[in-house]
Amino acid sequence: MFAVIETGGKQYIVEKGTTLSVEKLSPSKGDKVVFDKVLLIVDKEKVSIGAPYIKGAVVDATSLKDGREKKKIVFRYHSKTRYRKLKGHRQPFTSVQILSV
Repeated sequence: MFAVIETGGKQYIVEKGTTLSVEKLSPSKGDKVVFDKVLLIVDKEKVSIGAPYIKGAVVDATSLKDGREKKKIVFRYHSKTRYRKLKGHRQPFTSVQILSV
C-alpha cells in the first residue's frame, strides 16, 4: 500500500516506514504530523484518486529532526563590467517517518 501526498508545494510517494525530508514544518522532534492532502492511494488492486484530494484520507507520521541542507551558491556575473555578486542559501527541512497510510 502506498500513497501520494502533497506538502510544501511538492508531491511525495510514501508507504509505511518511509523516511523523507520535506519543507520545514512547525512540529518539534518526536511530535506527530498528519498529512491530509492525499492525492492518491493504491491498496493492491484498489486505486483511489482524489479530485484534487481524497476526503477523509490521512497519512500519519512522526517528526525525526529539523535541519538545513548543504549550502547552494548563487553567483551573478556580468562580463566586462566588474559586476560579481556571491550569495549562499541553505534550505530548512524537517525529516519525517511515515507511520501509517
